[in-house]
Formats: sequence, structure tokens, C-alpha cells
Amino acid sequence: MKPLSKNEIPSFLERFGNFKDAEFRSLEVLSASQIKLTFALQDKARAFDWITLELEFSSIEDARLLDNNKLSFVDMGDGCSLIHDDEKFAFGIGECYNISIIKNSTCYLVSNNLKYQEGLF
Repeated sequence: MKPLSKNEIPSFLERFGNFKDAEFRSLEVLSASQIKLTFALQDKARAFDWITLELEFSSIEDARLLDNNKLSFVDMGDGCSLIHDDEKFAFGIGECYNISIIKNSTCYLVSNNLKYQEGLF
């Protein structure tokens, strides 16, 4: 897993098209303060080939999670939001511009650390 810094977020989201039309594959609770999300999405750096991307959030402060059996029904047409605000990383489904809006999302996480890993489709 590679750490993702706040300065890398804009280019990271651009590379993966803001996760638009991605497939939300799994949500795994690793511990009380660590959660891993897995997506299948297109990678602009690989000529828009499909890859698997894992996001691992740790030191989680707040979250709204979905059961894995509901993930395939999540509409990823608007992609997701990944922001860094007030020294925290926040992830939410859809277009969100700050942490308070992200907390209205179907599924969201607010944490102190974020890592990612790319894999084969």
C-alpha cells in the first residue's frame, strides 16, 4: 500500500476519472479503526484499461457503511469524492465539496490516514 498525500488527491482523482461508473466491489472492516474499500475502475494512465483499486483508511473518526451485498446497487454514475480538509481525509459517494456534505452520502468515511494499492482487474 502506498500512502496518498493531500497534494496528490487532485491528480489521483483525475487519473481515475473521479471513480465515475466504477464498480464498488467490497468494503472490508479490518479493525475498529481501519477499513478497506475495493473498486474496479478505468485508469487513464493505462489507456483507460480496467484495474482494481483498494483504498485503505485508518484512524477512522466517522463512517457510514453499507453491507457488501448492497454495494453492487450503489450508483457510481457521479463517481465519488475524496477530499482532505482539517487534516482529515474524507471519502463519499457522489459529488461532495466538504466533509459536512460528504456526511450526507450513502456511504462515507472520515479518517486521518489513507493508502492505496493498484491491482489487476
